[in-house]
Amino acid sequence: MAYWLFKSEPNTWGWQDQLAKGDTGEEWDGVRNYQARNFMREMKIGDRGFFYHSLKEKSVVGIVEVIAEVHPDSTTDDPRWECVDIKAVESVPAPVTLDMIKSDPRLAEMVLVKNSRLSVQPVRDEEWAIICEMGGL
Repeated sequence: MAYWLFKSEPNTWGWQDQLAKGDTGEEWDGVRNYQARNFMREMKIGDRGFFYHSLKEKSVVGIVEVIAEVHPDSTTDDPRWECVDIKAVESVPAPVTLDMIKSDPRLAEMVLVKNSRLSVQPVRDEEWAIICEMGGL
């Protein structure tokens, strides 16, 4: 299993929206960055990801699971853009902020720390475990 981080602006698509979709989940659509799209091409059903609220909150708030591998993004006719489907698995009891992540030296090499603007990014196994612990999981 691989781990990922999915960033979303909470006023556009927030954790509560994702939770409301239940087991049917939702397309992670609208990604228009080649690197982020390429990461989605690597995802497999069952992979897990952090759901991260960007903008003011800047925190990991939930855990999601990939439920459909890469397919055309339904929000565009441009064949370059693809997406995966994800479903909510559980809320993070204590959201883990970007400041908390940046202050932990064990996470200094995390993509989120190095390239915080990338909307879909990989998370290494040890980073996953640390952030889960920080969040009370």
